[in-house]
Amino acid sequence: MGHPGEQFYPEGVRWDDPIARGTLPDLLSAAVAEFGSRPAIEFRDRPISFTELEALVETAASAFLRAGYGRNSSIALFLGNTPDHPVNFFGGLKAGARIVHLSPLDGEIALSHKLTDSGARVLVTSSLSALLPTALKLLDKGLLDRLIVCEDDHWGRIGAPQTGLPENPAVITYRQFIDGAAKPEQWPAISPDDVALLQYTGGTTGLPKGAMLSHGNLTSAVSIFDAWGKPGRAERNAIERVICVLPLFHIYSLTVVLLSSILRGNLISMHQRFDVEAVMRDIEVKRATVFPGVPTMWIAIAALPDLDKRDLSSLVIAGSGGAPLPVEVARILERRVGMKLKSGWGMTETGSPGTAHPKEGPDKPGSIGLMLPGIEVDVVSLEDPTKLMPVGETGELRVRGPNVTKGYLNRPQETAKAFVGDRFLTGDIGYMDADGYFYLVDRKTDMIISGGFNVYPQMIEQAIYTHPAVQEVIVIGIPDDYRGEAAKAFIKLRGGAKPFTLDELRAFLTGKIGRHELPAALDFVDELPRTAVGKLSRHELRMQQSSQAASVKQQQVATGGRS
Repeated sequence: MGHPGEQFYPEGVRWDDPIARGTLPDLLSAAVAEFGSRPAIEFRDRPISFTELEALVETAASAFLRAGYGRNSSIALFLGNTPDHPVNFFGGLKAGARIVHLSPLDGEIALSHKLTDSGARVLVTSSLSALLPTALKLLDKGLLDRLIVCEDDHWGRIGAPQTGLPENPAVITYRQFIDGAAKPEQWPAISPDDVALLQYTGGTTGLPKGAMLSHGNLTSAVSIFDAWGKPGRAERNAIERVICVLPLFHIYSLTVVLLSSILRGNLISMHQRFDVEAVMRDIEVKRATVFPGVPTMWIAIAALPDLDKRDLSSLVIAGSGGAPLPVEVARILERRVGMKLKSGWGMTETGSPGTAHPKEGPDKPGSIGLMLPGIEVDVVSLEDPTKLMPVGETGELRVRGPNVTKGYLNRPQETAKAFVGDRFLTGDIGYMDADGYFYLVDRKTDMIISGGFNVYPQMIEQAIYTHPAVQEVIVIGIPDDYRGEAAKAFIKLRGGAKPFTLDELRAFLTGKIGRHELPAALDFVDELPRTAVGKLSRHELRMQQSSQAASVKQQQVATGGRS
């Protein structure tokens, strides 16, 4: 066996299994030809068949082409989990455009940057009050030429509030947009090398960078997961019911849930938001078989007071990704419901796949698993990224594979810095054990992963600096039992300014940054640490905090737990 860990692969899976590379519209067409009338999506208890999905996609693509959004265009999607997402995602791609995912969790600063950077002048959003007012603000700022609004009640009953459309020729309902759009004689030619998706991720300057993911990257990503799951599928020979509660604008959900389910003819059971009881109904009543979640979802399930009495037996595949899974949560689920939950690792830049755990294999708590077929992961020196580290020694993880991005839009320097030849430097620090299992210990960057979402301290700092009482601020990540990590702000006040409460700060920041970015803790300090050249030092602050925490712990031990 030539690759580390390959001896633990599921039977019949090899590292060098062929990985298919094509285009996403072809992936959908092949699934429609194979699965036809089978339901592809269930939303608000209404099924949408593969054939119906393709018809909706072709209508969207025809309307995009008629409006001039074809090749060399960027179409931004600002949508939650509804069928509007796959319809416009595949519709835009079929028209030859590239998709830009905007997160409904983002604040105005990040959204404005993503629109400007990507060149997207058209935005598809929803009439939901959680989305439309923000989209209208972006239009008012002159960042868009056209706003297409999908009416959420089109999909049946609706409980969430909706916002009415203003009288503005630049704002159009989705129904009006597609009305009378005729199919072209020929669809635009698309190559696997064409960029399909601009998926934004952290930037060293605090502004997100657009990872360019090609059709080939994303179809390879789906094919890698497909190769890995082949033996399990052959053994079961069943149509899976896949819970889709992870947001589709996130790369993990896009690849693992949407694209993988379409490829295999599975049913996507789509939820608009995570509601623990709605998910449990899907599992216990509708007998869902696959549930990819993030740690916060598993923490909520593990915390159910009647967990011992709940029936999770229908789940064949339960995964955790997006952020490290607390070992304690995995233990609770195993102890109380006999469920082994293991987390893998991947990145926006890899189109999601990286590592995973085989069903059978050594038990390695805290590990992120083995490298998946077709993907090479190795560990290199933090000082010299060309120097390989021996087994068991810590360094930076590098990755190479057909799923890895070719770089960042408009960022030639950052792209060059991120690669050693054709190997991508992940910024994740970890090691590989003698069995080929990988472990993560830290991240090179200052990014905080909170509930599976990337949070960038500098974005939060920029917003806090707009508070009139703040002179200086550093934001760092602190451990959080629920989200894995949360942001904490350390603030030095201006002379004569009065301190304020955490709630007051959060109220001030609401709307400026995303809800998931709001600080969970606040400290006022007389001075903030600096580097030798006088720059505020996040690294130094983290060191101070960890040594303080260690000395408090020592005191508690010395006093028998009394502080």
